[in-house]
Amino acid sequence: MNLERHQDERGWFARTWCAEEFEEHCLNAKLSQCSESFNRHRGTLRGMHYQAAPHEEAKLVRCVRGAIFDVALDLRSRSPTFKQWVGIELTEENGRAVYIPEGCAHGFQTLKDNTEVFYMMSKPYVPEGSRGVRWDDPMFGLKWPLPKTSFLSPRDAAYPNFSS
Repeated sequence: MNLERHQDERGWFARTWCAEEFEEHCLNAKLSQCSESFNRHRGTLRGMHYQAAPHEEAKLVRCVRGAIFDVALDLRSRSPTFKQWVGIELTEENGRAVYIPEGCAHGFQTLKDNTEVFYMMSKPYVPEGSRGVRWDDPMFGLKWPLPKTSFLSPRDAAYPNFSS
């Protein structure tokens, strides 16, 4: 999703959410919760996180300061793209957002210091439903733009490799 910026001498204005447009594209348009993530250091890696059934959530993710390489990993066993991933660079300059469907794991690596990420989710976070897979699981072959980082939480480092 790209921002349609309306610019003048003051700066710009853009709509960042429209339920009708999401519904027209058969995407989950329910908005239940918003969160932010601030990351001090370039190379910080967060992920790969998802919510297990029955708490699956769709996410709309935008980088509002700095830059990230954002990854969606399909963990839906009946999907034609099962175990495949897509990565996209989100920056404050490009204003792009990415939609992460229910059943997909999500993660990102910061490309700049002091990066801030804004999330909109279709369901509230449920701690008991919180799950993850390894960011470096060889089954998926995720290609991160920066080398292995020391900026990884103990929880993210401890996730097991995926077993289908």
